[in-house]
Amino acid sequence: MSTPRRPQNPGERRARPAAPQQRGPGEGTRKPAPRKAAAAKPPTRRPAAPGSRPAAKRPATRRPGPGSRPQPRRLKLADPKRRLRVVLISLAVVFSLFAARLMQIQLFDAGTLAADASTYRYVDVALPATRGAITSADGTALATTVDAYDITADPTMFTQDALHIADGPDQAAGLLAPILNMPRDKVAAKLRAKTRGITLAPRQTPQIRKQIMDLRTALTKKVDTKTCRAQKALTAKPVGQGGRTTIDESCANPLEGVFSQDTTNRVYPADGLAANLVGFVNGEGAGAGGLEQQYQKQLAGQDGHRTSAVSGSQPIPTGGGTTEKDPVPGSDVRLTIDPDIQWAAQRAITDQVTAAGAEKGYVVVQDVKTGQILAMATSPGFNPNDLSTAGPDELGNPALQDAYEPGSTAKLMTMAAVLDSGAATWDTHVTVPGTLTRAGQVFHDDVDHDTWYLTLNGVLAKSSNIGTIEAAEHLGKDQQQSNRILGGYLQKFGIGQPSGLNFPGETRGILANPATWQGTQQYTIPFGQGLSVNALQATSVYSTIANGGVRVAPSLVAGITGPDGRYTPAAPGAQTQVVKPETAKTLEQMLESVVTDDQGTGNTAQIPGYRVAGKTGTANRVDPRTGKYNGYTASFIGFAPADAPRLTVSCTIQNPINGHFGGPLCGPVFKQVMEFALKTLQVPPSGSAAPNLPVDWKP
Repeated sequence: MSTPRRPQNPGERRARPAAPQQRGPGEGTRKPAPRKAAAAKPPTRRPAAPGSRPAAKRPATRRPGPGSRPQPRRLKLADPKRRLRVVLISLAVVFSLFAARLMQIQLFDAGTLAADASTYRYVDVALPATRGAITSADGTALATTVDAYDITADPTMFTQDALHIADGPDQAAGLLAPILNMPRDKVAAKLRAKTRGITLAPRQTPQIRKQIMDLRTALTKKVDTKTCRAQKALTAKPVGQGGRTTIDESCANPLEGVFSQDTTNRVYPADGLAANLVGFVNGEGAGAGGLEQQYQKQLAGQDGHRTSAVSGSQPIPTGGGTTEKDPVPGSDVRLTIDPDIQWAAQRAITDQVTAAGAEKGYVVVQDVKTGQILAMATSPGFNPNDLSTAGPDELGNPALQDAYEPGSTAKLMTMAAVLDSGAATWDTHVTVPGTLTRAGQVFHDDVDHDTWYLTLNGVLAKSSNIGTIEAAEHLGKDQQQSNRILGGYLQKFGIGQPSGLNFPGETRGILANPATWQGTQQYTIPFGQGLSVNALQATSVYSTIANGGVRVAPSLVAGITGPDGRYTPAAPGAQTQVVKPETAKTLEQMLESVVTDDQGTGNTAQIPGYRVAGKTGTANRVDPRTGKYNGYTASFIGFAPADAPRLTVSCTIQNPINGHFGGPLCGPVFKQVMEFALKTLQVPPSGSAAPNLPVDWKP
């Protein structure tokens, strides 16, 4: 049985045991005598391998003696000042980084960051209101709004980098120019613009838009093949990696950057019918002339808007915060114009202006009872659908904007003053010499003659300037009083006063204060020279007489239909009693003599079956460019049926070359328009004959 081994201390070499001693037989076993342990030898060390590091000397562990206790390890506290310095330095570094970043953002990257911020924002998009329509009295559309499309493009999509062909704008222009009816070089120049979005052609018809979009789709289908995609993929690689700088032209769609945008367009279905009244709109769709301009607020309505979040130019469906306000459509404006009578008036005045070689002319048709204007035609006119064919002077309405000296048609107002004031009667004898000198000026009639012996009715029928001057001189006890009386009547007839239409550019005419009349002016005004009117003012004078001496303010708008569909008629025109009813009746009969008597100047205005009352006018014309007299103004104004007046028609022709008297030039126009209007309105013929008042007397 082996004896257990005593464990060795670390690092202590184990002693080799002594050999056992031999014992004799019968001899008991005894303990070996203790030996002194041999002195411990230091451990042998192996030589270190070349290049290896010597092993660290491990300190010998001291074995604790019996009853000894392990001593606790002491902790040494850190220096608080050192820790504070570390914290302060760390905070300084952090705040320095913040300050540097703030400086970079505010000073160096401000523009870039602002541009980046603009890619995500809320934008407000206008929702245009539909512009109201302008219609005639029977509802015929004279101006309306239809769907249209702006043809737009992104020039950046036509560059060589985008299409991979050098002549992208030229190819696109070649396809678009014939459809848009534009020069090819103009289209190509727009496609080379340095911007993201342009308008190639605004407000195009749905047919043009469809033609362009169909062509674009067809080209897209043509290039969408595997071969073309492969070529485009190669083109996208760098040249050193097998890429290409161009691809086949058959694989490029030159219309890829062409788009369309919904909009509206103002159209005039009747082309030039009543264009002088209706007017036109500008490139932004706002009224720029005529009633389009005058009623801009009512016609335009109120635009709506939509606010939504977008990134770049695309809406963000989940952007949130989208608000929308629906637009309020514009109101419809209904005019008093009868389209058939308007058409007849335009045709008649256009033909006569051409035949007379005149500068221009106009016709006005008015209802004598209501003051409503049934037609107002001018020549030359214009087509608001194509303003490029009209000159600046043709875009207005000269029937309201031209101020001209009326001439003999104004003699009716002088006769009205003489009769209404009691200065004379229709049969008062008037001796009319061949010439008359007043204020150092010699006055003549239109024709040379010996002394005439005329009634006051004859003075009007034969349109004598001299006889009219003599009659006006009897209005007062002296010339100044006569001037004041005549001037008062002219003002009550509306001369020098606004008509009340408030039409853009309308003239109020020219009438000097009667207290300032002097020299020849106080003698020319009675026969229509030295004062100015527009065609509507002159027409209204005759409507006043036809209406029993009551002037009704003229009107052009019958009513307005609001966005809610409710129609509101216009208020009736204001009424003013200008002359007594019996005065008006006498003047009606005197005007009939102008047309029916053989010595009258208006025989060309006769209408079979209807009694006609009217007056011719031939006046020296003031050239607006020079301010001097040059040429003539020819006119005729009348009403019918004279026994029960319904309509007044005026004709005015400016600066005619082939003739200049009002009877031969405007009498036929009056007849043509009045006859058509009476039949259109189914006005019955006259039931009695004209009175045929005497024109002259025998001394």
